[in-house]
Amino acid sequence: MNLLYTWNTPNGQKPVILLEELQVCYELMPINIMSGKQFEPEFTSINPNSKIPAYVEDELVLFESGAILQYLADKHNAFFARTGQDRASALSWCYWQAGGLGPMIGQWAHFSGTANLGEAENTSGYAVNRYLNESIRLLQVLENCLAGTPYLAGEHYSIADMMSYPWVIGGLVRLKVAVGQELPEFARVERWVADIEGRPAVQRAMARLERATQDASE
Repeated sequence: MNLLYTWNTPNGQKPVILLEELQVCYELMPINIMSGKQFEPEFTSINPNSKIPAYVEDELVLFESGAILQYLADKHNAFFARTGQDRASALSWCYWQAGGLGPMIGQWAHFSGTANLGEAENTSGYAVNRYLNESIRLLQVLENCLAGTPYLAGEHYSIADMMSYPWVIGGLVRLKVAVGQELPEFARVERWVADIEGRPAVQRAMARLERATQDASE
């Protein structure tokens, strides 16, 4: 039995997208992070870091979204080249997302959200601006990358795109609201987003995860 423990967050969306693309049978196990389910022993026995997602396949256990995607892509020989520059590029962009894009957008959302909740006395304006500017810079890196290629790692859709897409869609929406007309135009990123959004597997993944999250929240 393949079990995916996750929630409807950018990191939680990544493996659902890949599993739907692969058409692998799996059971989605919602972990309600809003109510602290990630800290309960049943889940910490799978992921001692108390973060979603985590994946169990028979006796094999993985946590961290990037590790899950790389394992599944390698196992099924899909969406991740075996050798050569395509694999090197995909790996580079996966780590770029995990070490840069996700953390920067996440921290900006956290600090700006704290300020919007009226807790400005506990919020550093420096932190908000630092993470805001770094999020915009990283989106510009993505925009520049897509000038010469349809996908992050080259001509083919890969796990690098699946890693970044959930963070980009949420980040762009929030940044447009926060920055307004001062936000640079990301036409190539918007084209890339639309292309991925149109994939049936992505649509299935987002719908399935949203339903599961809603059911677990009731």
